[in-house]
Order: sequence, then C-alpha cells, then structure tokens
Amino acid sequence: MRINIIAVFKTILQKVLIPVFAFLGVLFTLFVILSFTAAPFWMYYNLGNVTTGWSGKPDYIIVLGGGGIPSESGLMRTYRAYQEAVKFDSSKVIIALPGNIYDSLSSVNLMKYELVWRGIDSTRIILEPEGTNTRMQAINIKKITGYSSVYIITSPEHTKRAVKTFAKVGYTKIYGSAAFEKALESELEFKSSDVGGNKAIPNVGENLNLRYQFWNHMKYQIIVCREYIALAYYKLKGWI
Repeated sequence: MRINIIAVFKTILQKVLIPVFAFLGVLFTLFVILSFTAAPFWMYYNLGNVTTGWSGKPDYIIVLGGGGIPSESGLMRTYRAYQEAVKFDSSKVIIALPGNIYDSLSSVNLMKYELVWRGIDSTRIILEPEGTNTRMQAINIKKITGYSSVYIITSPEHTKRAVKTFAKVGYTKIYGSAAFEKALESELEFKSSDVGGNKAIPNVGENLNLRYQFWNHMKYQIIVCREYIALAYYKLKGWI
C-alpha cells in the first residue's frame, strides 16, 4: 500500500503542529503580559525567601558557587558570604564549587582569594571542589561538618532547593540566605530635549517600566521556570 506523504503531513499538521504552535502562542502572550506586572518578581523573590524555623549562630557558612569568577552569580554569592563571615566571625566558611584546588586560577580558588582579599582569615575557609550538583554538594559537605548548624548562601532562585536538599540529607539547624542584587539608588529618567536625537522616535526616557522592568521580569520568568523544573526533578528523584 502506497503512503500518501502529503496526506500524512496534513494530518500531522492539523493534529499536532497547529495545537502545539497555538499553545506556544498563548504561552508567549501570557509571558509578555506577566512581564508588565509584578508577578514575576514575587515568584523570584519567594524562591529566595525561605523560612526554616532556625536562625541561630551557624557553625559553618556554606557558599554554593554558581559560576566562574568573575561572573554575576559567583561574585554576588562571594560578596554575600563575606558579609555573613564578618557577622559570624567564629564560623568556618565552606566554598562548594567544582574545580582543581591545585590550580591557583581555578574559580574555587579565586572565590577563596576574593574572601581573603576582603579580610576573611584563610584558616577559616574550607574548599569542597567535588560536588557537581546541589545534592552531591550536600552529601560531601555533610562529611565535613557532620550535622552541625549551617548557613547556606546561594542565588535567590536556588535558595529553596538548596535548603530542601540539605534538609533531606539530615540537617536540622539550617538557614538559607539569598544573594539578592541591590537596586541602583539613582534615578534613571531622562528627557529627550536634554540629550537630543531624532524627534520622530517616541521618548521613553521617563518610562522605566518599558526600559528596564519589562525586560527584567521576562528574565525572572525564564529563571523561575527553570528552577520550578529543577525542583520538580529533585522531588521526583527523592532529593528533596
């Protein structure tokens, strides 16, 4: 029996491709609409605002490395770790980031040097360079700390998953701290009359929502979607 390729393609188009593209279109429209609201920010914020019921003085401050040095996540987390290491001046600091500890230019060592440069005693710092995901890092760090109290520092979207992962391996005295970025204090509005340019193009100098907030909220939605999928995966694996 000869197969009519055109008929098969039309069937696939009608029953599969058109519904898929229609769904993606609706999803994209919702994505754009939400970018004009505060919802993406609060979804992002809630991932980083984790309550565990414990907030004492930690035995260990754990900074979970997210990227190389320099990088936005790496520097943000390291700076936050420095702040907490100053506050809790008797706590040990564990840097968890895959890397070669014998290479002075590896990111895990550069994170350590960043803390030392800011004034943290190098004898307080311990490196955990083997874990390549949050679950493995939690297991490896437990071998170092036992079930001591820990203060986890990571990016906002990763905080909930990190705390749940460490709790799953047995930690009970645990606190998660999100390395939120700080907003610029200065006002960024401008008038076209002050800077010149083509007058036929609409002035957006005083519309911060369109210039910045809309794009930031689009980025937050991508970050949040990725993290929700990661949380679901960890849940299915029994890691949280």
